[in-house]
Amino acid sequence: MAEQTRGAVLVTLPDREDADELAEQLLEQGYEPCRVYRDMLAGEDDAEDVDWVIEVLTGPHGGPATFDEPHLLLLAEDYGGFAVAE
Repeated sequence: MAEQTRGAVLVTLPDREDADELAEQLLEQGYEPCRVYRDMLAGEDDAEDVDWVIEVLTGPHGGPATFDEPHLLLLAEDYGGFAVAE
């Protein structure tokens, strides 16, 4: 695990618009940074079958986002996704 992702929570959603929308909401709530990127699974050859990941490092409390994993998981589930701590 890279040092810069320690304490991160990766919120994975199937739709880019939903990922962008949720990333904006998280920024407004004080989470940062909320970087959105594509994640194509190994072996996937269809560019349409990718997930969108929001990488969240810091919670609104200033500590690692892993402290907020349950909250982030609930938000992800609202969009048909999931969240895991790194």
